[in-house]
Amino acid sequence: MTNLIIEKLLAKTQRTDLPKFGAGDTIRVQVKIKEGDKERLQAFEGVVISRNRGPQASFTVRKMSFGQGVERIFPESSRVLDKVELVRSSKVRRAKLYYLRGLRGKAARLKDVDREHPSAATT
Repeated sequence: MTNLIIEKLLAKTQRTDLPKFGAGDTIRVQVKIKEGDKERLQAFEGVVISRNRGPQASFTVRKMSFGQGVERIFPESSRVLDKVELVRSSKVRRAKLYYLRGLRGKAARLKDVDREHPSAATT
């Protein structure tokens, strides 16, 4: 009984505007940043290295910033996510790409593939 109630509550918070993406895909996440009383959007573009499914789904995006690796974990139901765009898809054979943390430069490249993903975004 309580499981049904929890599922109904979680169904209300589920986002349907996110595109289909997985590990190895490069995405651009528009994040809402609040500075004082103003709000602006900041882009965070990188490779998806992991994706956690379920009621509290999240995904981890990794990018290189001035030679330093930066990872950010985004909950899918978060209000700070404004828009997620799929930039490119890559062929990978793993679900979690944690090995990219130890690679630099050309060694960290992934082979691109052409996939047809519908890009969904909030307006």
